[in-house]
Order: sequence, then structure tokens, then C-alpha cells
Amino acid sequence: MASFAPAGASPLAIGAGTMGIGGLLTLALAGRSALAVLRSGRRALGWALLGALGIVIYPLAFYTSMAWAGVAVGTVVSLGCAPVFAALLERILDGTRLTRRWAAAAGAAGGGCALLVAAGGAGGGDTARISAGVALGLLAGAAYAGYTYYAGCLIRRGHSSRAVMGALFGLGTLVLVPLFALTSGPLLVTGRGLLVVGYLALVPMCLAYLLFGAGLVRVRASAATVLTLFEPVVAAVLGVAVVGERLGVRGWSGVALVVAGLLVLTVRRR
Repeated sequence: MASFAPAGASPLAIGAGTMGIGGLLTLALAGRSALAVLRSGRRALGWALLGALGIVIYPLAFYTSMAWAGVAVGTVVSLGCAPVFAALLERILDGTRLTRRWAAAAGAAGGGCALLVAAGGAGGGDTARISAGVALGLLAGAAYAGYTYYAGCLIRRGHSSRAVMGALFGLGTLVLVPLFALTSGPLLVTGRGLLVVGYLALVPMCLAYLLFGAGLVRVRASAATVLTLFEPVVAAVLGVAVVGERLGVRGWSGVALVVAGLLVLTVRRR
């Protein structure tokens, strides 16, 4: 949907508007329960601030990555590497053991991302710009894993998923909303721009992250980020079918490897 924004719309504005306005909606739905999260102790406040930092970084890096590297490559790299970062966080901070199965899945996802980058460069694009977009995609993946991890910590502490999401996104809006006001430009002066921002803020942000938070009640951050690997695969297909991007054999092979990594981690052995 972001690709349909008016010409001249900054990816920073799209990211800040999506998560900023969507964050306000999420905070409004949480109500006073979000404040209870922030008042539940110094450790909880620290987790909330770290999670909010990830929420600020993620959309700015993610939408710029898509603008520079393409919808398919930016999305697959950003979300394809998130499970790796999430598992590493759990390993470093919680001591969770990394299995051979995880290593195989991470290798497949990483190989898929590399093939997608190679496919983008072979398509005649600006290699330096694509490489910078991939680097921002990796940053977005790390930020995504970070706020997922700290949201999970708060939920396991006994807070509701709606309260936690409201608290984290509420803190994030303190940076994102002013940034959106400074960079919005054509997004606020055209009906098309308002439609794009409104849709992104309501559906793939507010609604999606409320459901995502509900899922964190039952699964760990590493598992949750793996399940979101369905999103970049769909984005790659839509990038080709709707936006007109081309992936080629290497690009589709990269998508297939990411899917393979997803299956390795989610399909239960008998």
C-alpha cells in the first residue's frame, strides 16, 4: 500500500505516520491499562522504553529499506532476519539454547535474503542504494525483534497484551508523531495520501499489532517473529503482481529459501 503514496512522499513520513497514528489508536484502545504497565516498577519501565525504541526505529528503517531496495527485497530482508535476531536476544538475555533446527532455518532465511539482494542488483538497479536498503532492512529486523522481545517480557509479567502494546506504542508516538508532522508533506494535502496513511495506520498497524500482542501471550518472541515470515513472502508476490517489480529465478529462489526456513521452524516433528 505504501507504494501508492503520492509522488514526493518521504518513506520517513510514511513510516512515522503509519506507526505514529496507529500507535495513538492502539494507546486509545488500551486506555488507562497502558499507564499501569509504565507504573509497575523500574524494570518494567526499562523494558517499555527499550521496546518503544524498537518501535521508533522499525518503521523508519523498514519503509526506507523498501524505497531503496524495492518492496520485495526490503520486506523479505527486514522480516526474514527478525527471527534470527529474536533468537539471539533470547540466547543472550535468557540463556535459551539455540538448536540445530534453528541454525538450519536461520541459514535458509539468510541465504534467501542474500539471493534476493543479488537478484535486485542483477536487475540493473543502483547497487549502492540497494545495499544501503538491505542494511536498513537488517536494522529494521533487529528493531522488530527487540520490541517483540520486550513486549513478551511485559506480557509474561502479568500485563494484558492490549495494555503492553498501548504502552509501547504510546511511548513511540512521542517521537513518531512530531516526526510525521515535520515530514508529512504531500501525505496530508491529497486525498490519496490521507487514504494511504489511514489504511496503513488502521489495518496493518493498529489491528495487526493488537492481534500480534495477543499471540505473544502464547508463544515466545522467536516463534512469533518466525510466523511473520509469511508477510515478506506475500509482499514479494504483491511486489511483482501489483507494483510491477521483477525478481527472476534468483529472487524466487530466495523467497523459496525463506519459506523453507519458516517450515523448518514451524512444522512439528512426529
